[in-house]
Amino acid sequence: MKTQERPERTPPSTPAPVMAALDRLFDLRGRGTTVAREVRGGVTTFVAMAYLVVLIPLIIGDAQDVTGARLDPAQLTTMVALSAGLSTLLMGLVGNAPLAMAAGLGVTPIVVFQAAPHMTWPQAMGLVVLEGLVIVLFALTGIRQLIMDAIPLALKQAIGVGIGAFIALIGLVDAGVVGHHGNASTPVTLGVLGKLAGWPVVVFCAGLALMLVLFVRRVPGAMLIGIVAATAFAVAIDSAVEIDPKAWGPVVPELPGSVVATPRFDLLFEIDLFGGFERAGTITASVVLFTLVLSGFFDAMGTILGVGEEAGMTDEKGRLPGLGRILTVDGLGAVIGGGVNGSANTAVVESAAGVAEGARTGLASVVTGALLTALIFVTPLAGVVPVGAAAPALVLVGALMMTHVRKIDWEDLEVAVPAFLVIVLMPFTYSITVGVGAGVLVYTLLKAARGRFGEIHWLLYPLSLVFLLYFALRPVEEALGIG
Repeated sequence: MKTQERPERTPPSTPAPVMAALDRLFDLRGRGTTVAREVRGGVTTFVAMAYLVVLIPLIIGDAQDVTGARLDPAQLTTMVALSAGLSTLLMGLVGNAPLAMAAGLGVTPIVVFQAAPHMTWPQAMGLVVLEGLVIVLFALTGIRQLIMDAIPLALKQAIGVGIGAFIALIGLVDAGVVGHHGNASTPVTLGVLGKLAGWPVVVFCAGLALMLVLFVRRVPGAMLIGIVAATAFAVAIDSAVEIDPKAWGPVVPELPGSVVATPRFDLLFEIDLFGGFERAGTITASVVLFTLVLSGFFDAMGTILGVGEEAGMTDEKGRLPGLGRILTVDGLGAVIGGGVNGSANTAVVESAAGVAEGARTGLASVVTGALLTALIFVTPLAGVVPVGAAAPALVLVGALMMTHVRKIDWEDLEVAVPAFLVIVLMPFTYSITVGVGAGVLVYTLLKAARGRFGEIHWLLYPLSLVFLLYFALRPVEEALGIG
């Protein structure tokens, strides 16, 4: 049983030429959807992820490379929007999947905090391009699909649940409902120091309440309506009450003085593909590249599997049709992102918001990609929707994805314990890769301890060794003298 009833199939009557072309290209009737649902889902995903176009440039622009140079946030905003738009369009047209792509919050900190301190920005972005090329090579040779097929079904189901918990936590943290306590014995708490406070939290609560009511009453576009209404509420409050801009997070809900912006393309192709190995040293650059590949590989894998299952695209063994094309586009997204100095693009978990609104095909991604690309000319609009207004959609989608937990056999501890670790470590560590890695390691360990070697796919052995190296990376770096 899916979290949302499967839409009725389009009647078999002869459609108009445009409708027929769309149906052939995206298999709308085969996936039981309509153009209207795809457009609604695409717009919802765009609104839910638009904050990334503002947030990622702030993260990158606030950092310095080894020479002390900084990248201009205004130019970065154009590049992030452009690369996200092009990558998402590719995912729609080639991958035919409702998966939006943008600079990932899992990979970007690696670029900023691990690569840039040892090399220049062009060299750091060159490593991002190399990461994408490695992932594309894995996809084209079938290695990446083989790895994904080797993951046990129970862990695939746990990945979807873990992503649900992860994006719900992202929404709660962004909204200010969950925060740091300031006490080492209590790492997280309700709001700030144990109390909910501030108008942004009110906006979130109002948006979530409206969204829940509309959703349970099966109102089409419930999430989109909720996000728009919460944004309007936030704009009204910000104009009427004096609020510290920092309370809203990276996006302050203010109507821009001018909607139109002049895009700047100075950073386009400003990369040095192999210079990082010369400046930082082969070992340091290789460690950074390894971390980028592993994080980008498994962050995307988890998102693709989780969102794909939610969209009803998986078969009884948890496999996705056309997975090879989806994985290839995902790798190309990293190449595009690094090539424009916008960090590595990857499938984003916010895609689940559009799926919850009915998106089932690449047409939704085409809509999202077109809106992201158009955003380079109207970037001020990306600064209107505060994260607190989009956060209710993430919480609701997290709740919907949590329903898949019933598919896991909790009576079998050899499956239940690894699945549990996947689910809890994704939100607790803010990393999809950590959750997947822990699940694979413990699953392989427990099956081997019981002597059930025939139930362990042969690829899980080398994969477990890779994850062991990943988890031991810090001690290895210290032993090698890498800062």
